This record gives sequence, structure tokens and C-alpha cells, in this order.
Amino acid sequence: QVQLQESGPGLVKPSQTLSLTCTVSGGSITANYYFWSWFRQPPGKGREWIGNIAYSGSTYYEPSLKSRTSISRDTSKNQFTLQLSSVTPEDTATYYCARGTAARYGGGVDYWGKGTLVTVSS
Repeated sequence: QVQLQESGPGLVKPSQTLSLTCTVSGGSITANYYFWSWFRQPPGKGREWIGNIAYSGSTYYEPSLKSRTSISRDTSKNQFTLQLSSVTPEDTATYYCARGTAARYGGGVDYWGKGTLVTVSS
């Protein structure tokens, strides 16, 4: 059973960088052929894929967020991290990490984290 747990600040100021970590247990983030994604869901809106990092270390991003997004990993800790720069209140959302089987758009998800609410406010 794979488990994912998001962690990070729940409040970020506008123009700062949002940083979240997903800790994975029960499976390796380097295992073939999985993709480790970040999603978000703003209040009252649908879920949006942000990007992912592959078992190989390759990264894929939603085009509209690509200029502000960076996803990296620490294989020694079995963690992967999201950084979203220059945040605005429109980036307020519940952020989820997940495991899937598709490179683009986060398809084929079989495990989800519980999600963590991040509010962007001064």
C-alpha cells in the first residue's frame, strides 16, 4: 500500500514562493514506470494538474504554470517537492500529491495524498 503525505506552510504571502513536500512510503519514487504528480483544487473549482516528476527524474509541467513551477526530488528521503513562485491569492487551493502512470496531465492516478490547504494572503 503506497501512502503519500503532503507537508509545508499553510500560509504564504503574495509574491513569495510556495514550497510543499510529498513524502512517499510503501513504494519507491524511482520505481518503473510511475510519475509523481502535484495537483491543486481552488475553493469551489475543479482539480488542476500542476506537473510531475518521473521515475527517471524527468519533469513535465502544465504549460500555463510552467514558468512559475519547479518539481524536484530527494531519492534518499523518498520525497518530491513542489515550488511555485510569485504566488497570488489565485494560487490559494488545496494541494495534492499523487502517483500516476502518465507523463502529461497526471493521468492514471492510483494513489493520492490527503491534501493540504495553502492560503496566499498578506
